[in-house]
Amino acid sequence: MSKFAFVTRLAAAALLALACGGAGAVEVAGVKLDDSVQVANQALKLNGAGVRYKVIFKVYAAGLYLAERKTSVADVLAAPGVKRVTLVMLRDVGNEEFGQSFMAGIKNNSTREERAKYVNQMMQFGEMFASIPELKKGDVITADWIPDAGTVSSHNGKKISGPLPDVGFYNALLKIWLGDNPADDQLKQNLLGEKFAGR
Repeated sequence: MSKFAFVTRLAAAALLALACGGAGAVEVAGVKLDDSVQVANQALKLNGAGVRYKVIFKVYAAGLYLAERKTSVADVLAAPGVKRVTLVMLRDVGNEEFGQSFMAGIKNNSTREERAKYVNQMMQFGEMFASIPELKKGDVITADWIPDAGTVSSHNGKKISGPLPDVGFYNALLKIWLGDNPADDQLKQNLLGEKFAGR
């Protein structure tokens, strides 16, 4: 191969890479969520993504990552292996307001008996919000389920809680968005892959 042909092919490859640069992400309300992530050495795929609205305000973009695509709540909750929920803030929210919304979401989608089983983990999870004075627009929160470890949460890549060992607690978190009384009905459908809002 001549030097000219080699350089031409290299330039073409570079242009192709630039053109395809956004192919590995889904855009939701201006936020790009990777269509695949690596968590605890396991590859996960974006199952669905959407926006959490409160009245008319966009609060955060959310993405659900699973090893295999699931379209029903029961299948998501029963899915083995690693799972991740990613939240990207679309506005500033105080830690107290955000923490209360999480706890209300758990209460609205679980029984008293279920909550009694993981009350200590709920308290620890609530304490997590106290470590973040305010969630700023653009902040990223992840909540991972890692078998043999538990629920591990991070804020902008820094671990802020966990591991919390009960899978029931992680499923209670998932039910905030996927339960019978979800935080946002449309977001529930989006996370189950009905459509990706904002595409």
